[in-house]
Amino acid sequence: MSEQAVGELVVRKSVTVACGPERAFRVFTEGIAAWWPLETHSVGEKDAETVVLEGREGGRFYERLRSGEEHDWGHVTVWDPPSRLSYTWYPGRGQGTAGEVEMRFVPDGAGTRVELEHRGWENYGPGVDEMVKRYETGWEHVLDRYADSAA
Repeated sequence: MSEQAVGELVVRKSVTVACGPERAFRVFTEGIAAWWPLETHSVGEKDAETVVLEGREGGRFYERLRSGEEHDWGHVTVWDPPSRLSYTWYPGRGQGTAGEVEMRFVPDGAGTRVELEHRGWENYGPGVDEMVKRYETGWEHVLDRYADSAA
C-alpha cells in the first residue's frame, strides 16, 4: 500500500448511549478501568490489572500490570469535556508508531452519540493492512463494553 493510501485510512465507529454528554464523557474517561476489556485489549492481557486515562492535555493513557509494570498506550492531546477527547495511540509499540484517536460526545435526543475516529496509520509501518482490519472489529467490541457501562 502506498504511503498516500495509508494516510487516507481512517477507522470510524459510533455508538449511542442512554445518558447525557457529561456522564458519557465521565464514564469513558474517569470510569475506563471499570469497562475496558483488559482481558482481550491490552498489552499484558491476563496480567493486566487496570487502565488509566489521566484527565488533562498531556496526560498519560496506560495500563498497569499486577507486577506494577506500566505500558503506555498514548497521551492526551485534546481534553475538552464533555464534548471532545483526542489521544495518541500506540499500545505495545513505540511512540513513533502512534496514530491518533479522536472521540466526540454529541447530544442525541435523551442520549449521546459517541463518535470515534482512528487515524494516523502512516506511522504504523509494516502490517498496517492487517492492523486496520483488527481495529475495525476491535473498536466495536470496546465501544459495546463502554455503552453497556454508560447505560
